[in-house]
Amino acid sequence: MRLLDRIKQAFAGFRVVQETDWWVEIITTKPRCTYYFGPFSTHDEAKAAYPGYVEDLDSEGAQGITIVIKRCQPTELTICAEEEMQAD
Repeated sequence: MRLLDRIKQAFAGFRVVQETDWWVEIITTKPRCTYYFGPFSTHDEAKAAYPGYVEDLDSEGAQGITIVIKRCQPTELTICAEEEMQAD
């Protein structure tokens, strides 16, 4: 394999991460859920938007709210613990 091909292959994974959109991940302890809001083009866009999502969750009685802004590609936008789902 040529050196140039090896370098391209080594940086291929890095390029994928850089092209991934920004998402707001909000984790609550009650209910035990993880929510994803996005996608956003920049970290600053996501940072500006998250207070509205937190306000909505807070008004619904969510507790123990943690916010993470990160690059990812969520396959599900809402993930809740099984016991929480069965209690409803």
